[in-house]
Amino acid sequence: MKRNPLTLAIGILLMIIFALLLFTFQVRTTQVAVVTTFGKPTRDILEPGPYLKWPWPVQKVYWFEKPVQNFEDKFAEDLTADNNNLLTMVYVGWRITEPKSFFPKFGGSVPEAEKILQGLVRSTKSAIVGKHPLSDFVSATGEGRNFAAIENEMLSAVQAEVRARQYGIEVEFLGIKKLGLPEGVTQSVFERMTSERQVLISKSQFEGEAEAQRIRSEADRKAAEMLAAARGQATQIRGKGEAEAAKYLTVFQQNPELASFLIRLRALEESSKGSSTLIFDQHMPPFDLFGGISTNLTTH
Repeated sequence: MKRNPLTLAIGILLMIIFALLLFTFQVRTTQVAVVTTFGKPTRDILEPGPYLKWPWPVQKVYWFEKPVQNFEDKFAEDLTADNNNLLTMVYVGWRITEPKSFFPKFGGSVPEAEKILQGLVRSTKSAIVGKHPLSDFVSATGEGRNFAAIENEMLSAVQAEVRARQYGIEVEFLGIKKLGLPEGVTQSVFERMTSERQVLISKSQFEGEAEAQRIRSEADRKAAEMLAAARGQATQIRGKGEAEAAKYLTVFQQNPELASFLIRLRALEESSKGSSTLIFDQHMPPFDLFGGISTNLTTH
């Protein structure tokens, strides 16, 4: 009996597909996988692509999501270093980095891994909060708060613990999402914040008064310097004037009539500068000079 070539080709194709399904598997770009041999993890698959395996029950493949997975811890009460109750909530991001270690620790269950990691984060958070006073979290001035340092401290502690326990996961980030105060400590915290604010106000007032005093002292110093300089210039000008007066006095003593005439002539010259009309009393110096001129003209 002759077989139909088409039937033979289909049969061969089905055998190839069945062999591929038994001996190969595919890992996507968003996945990591672990291969178990007789139930024990023997190989990590961290890169996407096709891979070979022995068929079940010899080997079996377990896939896990590669992207970061998130969860939030519950809003819980912790005790600070100065014996104040503080409500805190943190958020965590983690991912599977070693499926071969992750699988036996948690039986391949992501919810179980998240549950254990949540307990570890809660205990670490309580320990870190207990090392810091309340002012590191709540402050009226904003200077005492240092969330970034506290968050990094929590993250480093959790990462170290996860690596030490060889969970096969990596904690990528950890942050404080919410803070709260129990009703019993709210009043004392408000009083402390008011005290801190009052200290800040007093400090600002003191600094302002000190700056005002410095400005006043600087202004007084500059005024004294300017007044001293003006007095020096006045003394210098007075000295020059007295020297010039002494010269005129010598000339006046040698010929008083000529000196008096020159002085009146200089005053007359100064008063007649510019375009102006003069109305004067010829008997009043220095205009009495005109009286002498008029007499002389009449005589001649």
